[in-house]
Amino acid sequence: MDVLAWLIPWEFSPAFLLLFFAGAWLFVRGAGVHRVTRARQWLFWSGMVILYLSMHTRVDYYAERLFFAHRLQHLVLHHLGPLLIMGAYPGQVMRAGLPMAWRIRLRDWRLTRPARFLEYLLTHKILVPVAFVVLVVGFLIPTVQFYSMLDWRLYRLMNWSVVISGFLYWNLILDRRPSPPAAMSPGYRILSPVITMVPQMITGAVITFTERDLYPLFDLCGRAIPGLSATTDQAIGGLTMWVLAGFVEVFGLLYALATLMRLSGKGRLPEKRRPGKGMPATSATSS
Repeated sequence: MDVLAWLIPWEFSPAFLLLFFAGAWLFVRGAGVHRVTRARQWLFWSGMVILYLSMHTRVDYYAERLFFAHRLQHLVLHHLGPLLIMGAYPGQVMRAGLPMAWRIRLRDWRLTRPARFLEYLLTHKILVPVAFVVLVVGFLIPTVQFYSMLDWRLYRLMNWSVVISGFLYWNLILDRRPSPPAAMSPGYRILSPVITMVPQMITGAVITFTERDLYPLFDLCGRAIPGLSATTDQAIGGLTMWVLAGFVEVFGLLYALATLMRLSGKGRLPEKRRPGKGMPATSATSS
């Protein structure tokens, strides 16, 4: 099969293309307004490319017919792709790419009560990490996985939900500001990857060492690699979740640790209230 055949979408999605090209267009326009380093541009475009390849090419065919390919796809959708894109800090750049009239409307809308409530939910320091774990682990329950892979509507819901939860989670973990204004404190950004990593690694280990076929759906649909046994496919997929996803989470932890050290070195961490003092010595400054 030639390269062009690999790039042909297995399932054409106008909604994905609209969002993909709208995001790319806003980033390009915003980069003409704000100075965006080459490193940030490389992170953004690398994340965009691997998200596209995972969701809108023939890779999706193999993700539907190989368990380990399905786990690799979700490693990109849930972990690596959103992490790279959010590591480029694209929000301000993409906002600058909006036409001026849209920027004014967005600014005014963010002051409304529904917008503030929505922002509160999407940056909640407990809700977002819980959703990050529940969505990726919940869809691995054999019964849930069976119906999600057979019904195209549930399949798309599964993929879109892990992508969105990935963006929301890494938006919190990679935030370089003190709290406030950041929704999550620098210390909790270090702790959160540890908490979210453990259930995913345990799930991956259980799948790896289980000697019976947990996901007969892939035999039912026909495995894309003839001769690959169900247990071998399952073990590789479990290792992907256990080891590779763990590496990505460790990177997030180390990045959060570096942020904490940088903020501490600059004296931008809020000091605790001292005994006998009426007021804290200093307060956090906004970034």
